Amino acid sequence: MRAGLVQLTVGDDPAANLGVTQARIAEAVAAGAGFVLTPECSNLLSSSRTHQRSVMQHEDQDTTLAALREQAAQAGIWLLIGSLGVLTHDEDGRFANRSFLIAPTGEIAARYDKIHMFDVNVSETEVYRESAGYRPGTKAVLAETPFAKIGMTVCYDVRFPHLYRRLAQAGAQIITVPAAFNHITGEAHWHSLLRARAIENGCFILAPAQTGFHPETHGKGRNTYGHSVAISPWGDVLADAGTAPGVTLVDLDLDEVGRARARVPSLTHDRTFSGP
Repeated sequence: MRAGLVQLTVGDDPAANLGVTQARIAEAVAAGAGFVLTPECSNLLSSSRTHQRSVMQHEDQDTTLAALREQAAQAGIWLLIGSLGVLTHDEDGRFANRSFLIAPTGEIAARYDKIHMFDVNVSETEVYRESAGYRPGTKAVLAETPFAKIGMTVCYDVRFPHLYRRLAQAGAQIITVPAAFNHITGEAHWHSLLRARAIENGCFILAPAQTGFHPETHGKGRNTYGHSVAISPWGDVLADAGTAPGVTLVDLDLDEVGRARARVPSLTHDRTFSGP
């Protein structure tokens, strides 16, 4: 299976972002990718909750989702839409940060709502409270496809290894980590975290990312780290996109999962223990 990791620099206009995303997906397809992955927040990045609410849509009405489902069907590919910000019917009015796996028929094969919210103080000037706008998901998702079992995660989830172990022990051969990773924490932790999750679980990690400075018409904008990567089950970096928007291709041999897990079968070595 050839995978294509799409790296984007989206703004806060979903309609403008859609055309760029579709062009990158088409580029990946033309290069032979049968599985294409886009980053977290593929429809928009915005620091304004008011603006988000004015442009986001419910899943069944979302124009980005509909257009990308149609593109996947026309191309006959598996497509991971890393995530879209979508409206919910929750009483508190919070959004969902939702990842979609689209089948070659255009049907939604699986959906996953990001569980762990990015509520951090990166620095005195970089403070994030994702949970103020987005409500966390509550369910881990493993999707079965003809080519692999795929565990779905999003960005900040990567700091919570128990989620990845649960997915791997349930059979995940590939775990997806679409991200809009902060540029400061990305420089310090991105590669280390992703390699650790691959090594611990003997699986492929595919992490398409946002990159660069994201301008906003209704806010100050923000920077993301880029470096979309594919990591092997042995922890090798198979591909790194750097910081430029574009498409990065990688050929996956799923037999590597079995070989890595046979060499170090740690997924079967869990022990119960007491304390602390």
